[in-house]
Amino acid sequence: MTMKSRFNAPIIVVSNRLPFILVRKEDGTLERKQCAGGLVTAVCPSVIECNGKWIGWPGIQLKSEDEVIPESNPDDKSPTAGLLSNQVEPVQVEPKIFDKFYNGCCNGTFWPLFHSMPDRATFSNETYEAYKQVNDIFAEKILTALRKCLAQLDEEGRMDAAPLIWIHDYQLMLAATTVRRVAEDEGLRCKMSFFMHIPFPSWDIMRIFPWDDEILEGILGCDLVGFHIDDYCLNFLDCCQRRLGCRVDRSRFLCELDGRTIHVKSLPIGIPYSQFAEMSRNAPKVLKEKEQQIILGVDRLDYTKGLVNRVKAFERLLEKHPEHIEKCILLQVAVPSRTDVKEYQALKEEMDQLIGRINGRFSKPNWSPIRYIYGCISQEQLSAFYRDSAVAMVTPLRDGMNLVAKEFVACQDLSDPGVLILSPFAGAGGMMQEALIVNPYEIEEFADKLHRGLQMPFDERLLRMKHLQRREQAMDVTFWLNTFLSAVGILPCDVNYSPSNAKMDPLTMEDFDHYLSDYLEVDEMNRAKLSLILDYDGTLAPIAQKPELAHMPEETRCILRRLALYTDDVSICIISGRSLSNLKEVIGIDGITYAASHGLEILSPDGTKYHHPITTEHEERISGLLKDLQQEVGKNGAWIENKGALLTFHYREVPRQARTALISRATEIFIEHGFQPHKAPMALEAKPEVKWDRGRASIHILRTTYGADWSSRVRVIYCGDDQSDEEAMQALSGIAVTFKVSSMPSTRTSANYRLRSPEEVLLMLRWIEMKLSMRRSPSPTSPTRLNRASVSFDDTSDDEMRRLRTNSRGRTQNIYKTGNKNRKTSETAGATRSSPDSFPELPPSPPRFSGVSLNRHL
Repeated sequence: MTMKSRFNAPIIVVSNRLPFILVRKEDGTLERKQCAGGLVTAVCPSVIECNGKWIGWPGIQLKSEDEVIPESNPDDKSPTAGLLSNQVEPVQVEPKIFDKFYNGCCNGTFWPLFHSMPDRATFSNETYEAYKQVNDIFAEKILTALRKCLAQLDEEGRMDAAPLIWIHDYQLMLAATTVRRVAEDEGLRCKMSFFMHIPFPSWDIMRIFPWDDEILEGILGCDLVGFHIDDYCLNFLDCCQRRLGCRVDRSRFLCELDGRTIHVKSLPIGIPYSQFAEMSRNAPKVLKEKEQQIILGVDRLDYTKGLVNRVKAFERLLEKHPEHIEKCILLQVAVPSRTDVKEYQALKEEMDQLIGRINGRFSKPNWSPIRYIYGCISQEQLSAFYRDSAVAMVTPLRDGMNLVAKEFVACQDLSDPGVLILSPFAGAGGMMQEALIVNPYEIEEFADKLHRGLQMPFDERLLRMKHLQRREQAMDVTFWLNTFLSAVGILPCDVNYSPSNAKMDPLTMEDFDHYLSDYLEVDEMNRAKLSLILDYDGTLAPIAQKPELAHMPEETRCILRRLALYTDDVSICIISGRSLSNLKEVIGIDGITYAASHGLEILSPDGTKYHHPITTEHEERISGLLKDLQQEVGKNGAWIENKGALLTFHYREVPRQARTALISRATEIFIEHGFQPHKAPMALEAKPEVKWDRGRASIHILRTTYGADWSSRVRVIYCGDDQSDEEAMQALSGIAVTFKVSSMPSTRTSANYRLRSPEEVLLMLRWIEMKLSMRRSPSPTSPTRLNRASVSFDDTSDDEMRRLRTNSRGRTQNIYKTGNKNRKTSETAGATRSSPDSFPELPPSPPRFSGVSLNRHL
């Protein structure tokens, strides 16, 4: 078997930096320099083997986008030596934009935030815009590389092979959004994966970031998402559930977004174990101390690494156990990092002063307690340090994995093994339990663990190190790489156990128990009414090429007709951008409210009509807009729908290659006639310039139906699928339970939950009908259903309770449940009524994602 047969398709690796360093020589030409790192060592040979691509920033400003990347030197023995220049896609970014992206957003915001240090993070729209811009540039490079790979595969006749796009780390969390959108639009086949090399924060931390939903949706643009440990996976799933309303399966690490199942997997990265073991065996002795034990620390000079705590713990060791004075030395290697950032300059100054004070306090004529190296050392020197140290301290305050712990283990000589002291806040801390685990914030305990490590007998050191070496040797970086590639389907694996075959369970009635039961619970004697406000196209009826082809399923119509008979318990409103006459014709159900033209026209069940006033000038401009649109862009399948107060330009049937130009010209025409085009599904809409939208229309309908104090007596469910529905969801946020109906990729929403299709809306209507049939005697046309759910609208508790719920936007909300014995008091006191023009009093709010899994198996 040849090596090439290992891979089913080429790999396109995307990282912030290229796998080598480019240096411009005096004559102006470029030269490659080796870049050490476990990721490069493991991944680069695989990219070479499968004839893949590597995309990244070159580290310097190229003269032009066409400047050729040089081939490697003939005597280059590094892992990147075989990576040809035509396999490299350098990303060019304007220096000012890159500075805002890298130093401003990546290092100034995401680095501290994802390491659970939000007080160190800065939030700036300017730097985040630069982050988005750079991610878009990377996305364009990815698409270029993807097209090249597909052309090569097609030429070879491998039409079924799909390249893997493998995006790395927090600098590129948005790139997948653009890539997936374009790939689906152009029919480019590919698989997409993402690996995060730093921690992923909890929901309480992640929600601080103002644009957290965009980041989550960007990562979810991939098919497989990898983190170092289970904790980070669970944090990510929790954020997706609570912020985006995704269904998640915590037992199988699955997440559903817009009809896709995304696999989330813990993949602890390893090191090139054999490489470090070999270096340690051959490295000459560097440390000359014979009677003194070496305590080693190796870190970048970064506030996440816990260097100050470590030095203070060593000082406390000398205070508590003076027998170690002149018997041990702390050797701290601090690699310079971000030296132009004030925070890092302050950290260096603090370290210098602290080490100087301790050395001044404890030093003897022939001994100083701390030896401090501020700079870089070679891997050969480092492996000798690892081998000759009695104790290694890897004690970050927060870290993704921290490979120093693994490197130390690989370099140990079992004839005299050292002791590893490890923080539980590093990813390695959850795996390497044979180490001495210490909380770096607890200085006293830290000092005690140091003392224990220095005094540990040989047999215990040997036993611990044998277990550590056995695991790290088996789970090296090659094992990590092969596990990841097998999981995503690039390497052959047992299809019965392939994670890519796992799918989220279909939505069930039990899921709506989680979504709605708590929100709809009310006292038996004081039942709240339910108001259903439902969009039509895309929500009740599937989207069709033309409005006249969109038909609501007959079962949906029948359930709505039956629900309309429960006049004491539920009211129904169908809201749409269609005209009133057309909407009433396609629905054809009596006893419900019709809100047409996005709520500009409202027909109540009793026949009362409401028309929002429209100026004559608007009607004249609509007429002129209609004429120009028909003349200039009413072609290639595009057509214009005149709805009276509204006008819609449809381009669903326009060929993809002609859409951009046609949409651009249509937008210009809208603006020329004084309209700001509103985006709808595959359409642009012209609306009157009035302060009225679906949100205001929904509140108007609730007020006119139930009175000004409706909020204390009504529970609201809103379902919709497009941008106009977002206006209603925002207006009803915290008041109603809202559902976004969409199977489109990367659809941002203010909704509480997501449904994929009108079929799942139908499932929700079945659930509501079942609950209503349990609440009262069913109507003659309503089927009798068994009471198979323990939770209904009713709650006969006599105790007054306050229950806290936290929604996905982070607001803490109160749900009041008042028992029978308190009702007379509240009725006598009366309800405070708001004026007709005031915003309604907030009702009990829906329980947004309180941390309970929505999967029915959990």
